Amino acid sequence: MLKEMGVQARQASACLARLMSKEKNRALFLIAEALEREQSAILLANQQDLEAAQQLSYSAALLDRLRLTPQRLALLQQALQQVIQLPDPLEQPAEYQILPSGLQLKRQRVPIGVIGVIYELRPNVTLDVSALCLKSGNAVILRGGKETQQTNHCLVTIIHQALIRSQIDPTAVQLIPSADRRWVNELICADKSVDLLITRGGEALHRLCREQATVPVINGGAGICHLFVDASADLERSLPLILNAKVQQPSTCNALETLLVHRSIASKLLPLLSEALALNEVTLHADPAAITWLSRGPAKVRPLCKEELDQEWLSLDLNLCLVEDIDEAIMHIHHHSSGHSEGILTQDASHAQRFTQEIDAAVVYVNASSRFPDGGQFGIGAEMAISTQKLHVRGPMGLESLTTVKWIAEGDYLVRN
Repeated sequence: MLKEMGVQARQASACLARLMSKEKNRALFLIAEALEREQSAILLANQQDLEAAQQLSYSAALLDRLRLTPQRLALLQQALQQVIQLPDPLEQPAEYQILPSGLQLKRQRVPIGVIGVIYELRPNVTLDVSALCLKSGNAVILRGGKETQQTNHCLVTIIHQALIRSQIDPTAVQLIPSADRRWVNELICADKSVDLLITRGGEALHRLCREQATVPVINGGAGICHLFVDASADLERSLPLILNAKVQQPSTCNALETLLVHRSIASKLLPLLSEALALNEVTLHADPAAITWLSRGPAKVRPLCKEELDQEWLSLDLNLCLVEDIDEAIMHIHHHSSGHSEGILTQDASHAQRFTQEIDAAVVYVNASSRFPDGGQFGIGAEMAISTQKLHVRGPMGLESLTTVKWIAEGDYLVRN
């Protein structure tokens, strides 16, 4: 089945590459329109997935990743509208030059071709990925998780209907209908059909791809995100920022997982932090030095285990460590970062500069919440994933990340001397 899907996707990608931006935008508009019209059907399918996940005792964080609501569907519509408004990367002016030999050389953007995407839990990925692939001229083969089968099937049906109405081959977006693990094993080795594979999963999936994939892979990394509160930080303004990073949506990969606090300000910040986190039902996993100050506040506190520093909580849990200075903070992040998002709160410009230079991550923040890195917040519409790799793209992957370049050389029966 996958081989046939690959053949169809390859044919569809050739057709997509010829479409004008207005033709692709019309399909995206029809998809956005259908999200409102078919809201009841989408939410019903999602409820079926939620009930099945609840029976399997999924955690609250995982259920939150799975859940769609009218508000979240409205946000998905907004994301589609953003993608429609974005410039088509394929219509960027080509770079052009005439070489001394007389060769006329042009460098232009082209689609990658066929993109495979493996993901779990988040049904919004189905729409985000499909929209970005369509706009960038790529066909896509989707392999969602077993947890979202009903929702994904409903969403892909809506996408197919919009493509047919737009006179676009519906096999430009295909969903593998089974969550059987063997399809993952086949997809990562489908180098005859798939040009690029993007994975949004856990470490086990990333390891499998590193060891066995024959298709080029970009991993959407786990988010073990740190925030260092420097001695010079404005504590009054730091508190709501820390809460935003941890509490706003703790099940996301850009939520704060470890807070590093300069030891000299612990006596002032930690009691205030304890009160604020207690109100938001956050459990702190603190080192012994931090527990001394936290024990005076109402927050629920547990001793920090070393293994928890490498854990992506995705819940209302937060690691807290005291550090002596920026050197220790940077060293800690080097040892435990997943390369996703790292931040510093400071009024010291030299510390801010040093932090941004020395921290190796896709996104580095100065006096801002880690909750910002996604396509909408970064002005690129939806995103395929947030890549923690360095090739060929890093950070939120938007439209341009789904293109490559082609060189076109033209001469008058020119030969090389």
